[in-house]
Amino acid sequence: MLLAVAILVGQTSIGWANDAIDAERDSVAGRTDKPVATGDVSADVVRLCAMVALCLDVPLSLALGWRPGAAHLAAVGSAWMYDARLKATWLSAVPYAVSFGLLPVIIATALTGHPLPQPSICAAAACLGVAAHFANTVGDVTEDAMTGVRGFPQRVGPSASIVIAALLVVAAAGLLLAATAATPLTLTAVAASVAGVVVLPLSLRPSAPRHLAFLTVIGSVAFLVVAFVVDGGNHLVAG
Repeated sequence: MLLAVAILVGQTSIGWANDAIDAERDSVAGRTDKPVATGDVSADVVRLCAMVALCLDVPLSLALGWRPGAAHLAAVGSAWMYDARLKATWLSAVPYAVSFGLLPVIIATALTGHPLPQPSICAAAACLGVAAHFANTVGDVTEDAMTGVRGFPQRVGPSASIVIAALLVVAAAGLLLAATAATPLTLTAVAASVAGVVVLPLSLRPSAPRHLAFLTVIGSVAFLVVAFVVDGGNHLVAG
């Protein structure tokens, strides 16, 4: 329960920080789904809320123990670095790799005995996080161009981003297969996730839904995560 609360508070601080930092960009892009961009909420208020949530997350995280607490705070700090600076640089994928890659560390070290997770599980999580990052930009090409966001995916373009996202999902699937000894359930999940990435090129069509690429990758990720939790969760740590 404490782990869930710490993660929730950390994610809330990241989301509020993103809204406060990107208020001007979101306004230029006409984002009506962002209260700060529409002027319904002050950016200063959201910024203050983000800082309060971040401060609260420190004791919540450390209450888990210094190992999971430090890993969680590093993951949250990495995400804040993305919001504050790295999202518009070639290094935009790094916070995704770090934050997602640390998630198995947070969960594993919060267990009795504080064991470390299998490196392949951390690598798979990092791959999935970066895949989502690349896929998420495909539907935002126009807005990113208007606001000058030039992260790694924007610099290589939508077509290359689709290829990179697909390769990363496949790599994550392979890593999970290796970590779980290729059980029937994980094999089925891998087949479903690979089938999902095969249709990713359809998201480049002008008539395609705006965030089809991102939703497709998230669907593939969901198959892998559910299969791992149900059938391979006991493989989180080396046994």
